[in-house]
Amino acid sequence: MTETAVNAAHAESTAQVAGRRVRRWRGIVLPVLALVVVAVLLAALRPEATGGYLDPESPADTGSRALAEITRQNGTPVIKIRTVREAQPLGAFGDSDDLLVVVRSERLTGGDLRRLSRASADLLLVEPTDAALERLAPGVSRATAGEGEAEPACSLAEARAAGTVSFGTSQVFTAPGGALSCYPAGDEKLPRLVRIPGPRTITVLGSGEPLVNGELREQGNAALGMNLLDGHPRVIWLMPDLPSEEEAGDKSLTELIPPGVSLFFWQLLVAAVLLALWRMRRLGPVVIERLPVAVRSAETVEGRSRLYRAARARDRAALALRESARERLVPLLGLPRSAAADPARSQQIITLVTSRAGWDQQTASWALYGPDPVDDTELVRLTDLLDDLEERLR
Repeated sequence: MTETAVNAAHAESTAQVAGRRVRRWRGIVLPVLALVVVAVLLAALRPEATGGYLDPESPADTGSRALAEITRQNGTPVIKIRTVREAQPLGAFGDSDDLLVVVRSERLTGGDLRRLSRASADLLLVEPTDAALERLAPGVSRATAGEGEAEPACSLAEARAAGTVSFGTSQVFTAPGGALSCYPAGDEKLPRLVRIPGPRTITVLGSGEPLVNGELREQGNAALGMNLLDGHPRVIWLMPDLPSEEEAGDKSLTELIPPGVSLFFWQLLVAAVLLALWRMRRLGPVVIERLPVAVRSAETVEGRSRLYRAARARDRAALALRESARERLVPLLGLPRSAAADPARSQQIITLVTSRAGWDQQTASWALYGPDPVDDTELVRLTDLLDDLEERLR
């Protein structure tokens, strides 16, 4: 083979290998990139819940300054606090008829929730976390989510006066017995707003959209917000700061990870498993590739023998020698090739070898079906016997 032909074959083989690698990885990389793009788009289109979201002093579209100002003009002071401790001197934990509005409850620590559970003021929980519901609204739990507008469909005066409300994407809840459930969503009619009456009235609102500046003009949003804040001497609006590292120490890692991040990685894992199953079903036949250069058969034999010697695999070497010898000998004995690997034909092969080669039965049996050699000398002796047997039968 000339040097030009060798180079051409090598180049062709390299191109084929590169093409196969590209096709193999393309089926994995493209779905992963698609998932990343979808996740980025969903994150970009999702309404921001950072910065001044539901802040009674923020004039941004996501803030709640407009509702707070309307409430003040109606004669009800709105006091913003940043920590639960600030509610103590305001009387929220004493004999109080005030309303304590709790937003951004994901920033509250376990200690904050325990203190709030002892407050005597009425509570309005906006988009509460599971931990906040468990502590502050026993019996109420988050279910799925609802979309769009809804009618009150309940006897709560504040909701009936407001009428239809635009909630956007909202949490929906399962409510305990005796609670008022308003603004049902979905086929199961689960409520977006739950009112638990009692010595301390607890109201759970699944969406902050009816309270923010940019949505007050939609449907009865402004009316619902004012009705929920009205009827109290004061409104104490808890807009908690991010907890310090020491304060947040009682939260586990899973509680600190945003739900969207966990959902993205679960989707990625499911997609990877489905892709692996899909690729497993597409495995085709083995492709025979032309070698870029010619390799002598003797080199292959020598290479394999060196591997056997390095691993001291005399058993594997003897097995390979005996199997190859039987495959070459059975046609010379007038037997089909399948007889070489058939244990039931072993005695027949030994008998024919004994009669035609002039060997005794014990030697023929050891050479073709004997035990593994104990050392290299015995392996060499086996090789010589098999070569001699093949020459005698030809």
